[in-house]
Amino acid sequence: MTSNRRVAYTRHMNWDRDAIFKALGDSTRRLILDELSERTEQTMYELTVRLITKHDLSITRQAIAKHLSVLEDAGLLKSERKGKYRVVIFNNEPLKNLLKGWIE
Repeated sequence: MTSNRRVAYTRHMNWDRDAIFKALGDSTRRLILDELSERTEQTMYELTVRLITKHDLSITRQAIAKHLSVLEDAGLLKSERKGKYRVVIFNNEPLKNLLKGWIE
């Protein structure tokens, strides 16, 4: 890898790390990831109901959508349309890659 490519790669990785840490810095987003780690794929409605009933959160679907956007920007989840529903899918690879450098 040439020096210029290595610098560009490092900057990209730092941006990803910053986005991941920003996403993890909010307790509601961590609860969302907790729920998605239990059931990797959920509709927006299912996730909202679980957060409200299981964690006694007072939160709107719009607020959850904003949190999901931050998580998606960090690569921690993706969303797909399945019919009329938006399905949210957990992606733990960025977390594995983040920790890999420190643990191995």
